[in-house]
Amino acid sequence: MKRTIMTALAATALGTSALAEPIKLPVDSDDKGTVYVAPNVQSTEKSAETKGASIGVQKPDGAGAHGGVDTSGERPTYSLGASTGGKTSFSAEATSDGKNNAGVKAGVTIKY
Repeated sequence: MKRTIMTALAATALGTSALAEPIKLPVDSDDKGTVYVAPNVQSTEKSAETKGASIGVQKPDGAGAHGGVDTSGERPTYSLGASTGGKTSFSAEATSDGKNNAGVKAGVTIKY
């Protein structure tokens, strides 16, 4: 587990802009799945700032659920999402800042 955390921290230090998914730091893991925290890290000229985070669970087949907050905008934006696992995975997520901005997105991922 320490190796996974060190790898995730090294990837965060190198920058997350080239990665398709956020860095997920495992909190607890067993053969049933992983509980993780995914911080929203934004780099500045001299440091990195955390602007919210997501907490989630992920099963070995890829199924999972997450919820979090992003504080990088004018108002905090809250999100909640889930996905199925397997070779064809369906996902859905809802976001809202509690006032004017709200959204829903859904997707299908096919692994080949």
